[in-house]
Amino acid sequence: RTGMIRPPGYPGVAFTAASDGDVRGEPVDRATASSLLGIDDRWATVTQVHGSTVVRASASGDRGSADAVFTTEKDLPVAVFTADCIGVALIGAGAVGVAHAGWRGVAAGVVPALAEAMHGVGRPPRGAAIGPGIGPCCYEVGQEVIAEIPGSAATTTWNTESVDLVQAIRRQLVGLPVWASGECTLCGNGFHSHRRNSTPERMATIAWIT
Repeated sequence: RTGMIRPPGYPGVAFTAASDGDVRGEPVDRATASSLLGIDDRWATVTQVHGSTVVRASASGDRGSADAVFTTEKDLPVAVFTADCIGVALIGAGAVGVAHAGWRGVAAGVVPALAEAMHGVGRPPRGAAIGPGIGPCCYEVGQEVIAEIPGSAATTTWNTESVDLVQAIRRQLVGLPVWASGECTLCGNGFHSHRRNSTPERMATIAWIT
């Protein structure tokens, strides 16, 4: 059973769910998800470090320390892994990219850095899809985090301070059509959430050229 999310209008994007297993750590789970999507299970990935570094992938496997990866190669899926952070896919003509955006990545501008990198090779993004992540309903943070992401202060359902990461990312993508799942990984059903139970399992944001 898959809980995979397929954004309408984005045939080359998928967000896996908890029912798809641990697509970061388990090769069988990754192969099964890839088979469902009709894509190669040899993905281009990165060692995520909560920054704004972007790499261009021309081959599968770990492409080094970064939080965004894009490709202009057909048949080369790119992926980042999340369990409360936000996965973002950018789609252009002949290029796709994905970014891993927690609060540090949002503050560092990883999503606009990915857009800029795609622009830099003449393949600017034409649309964005934002996957499930911890919502402002549940993302309790301190003032030091709110200060890093101006204009995104929100309130949890229990009336403490939080930030709205999706709103912040939307602002960074001004001018682009954006689809967002709107699902919270902590209080929603069917997602891995590190904040809920410190799970080592991860979901994937996957993009490929169709």
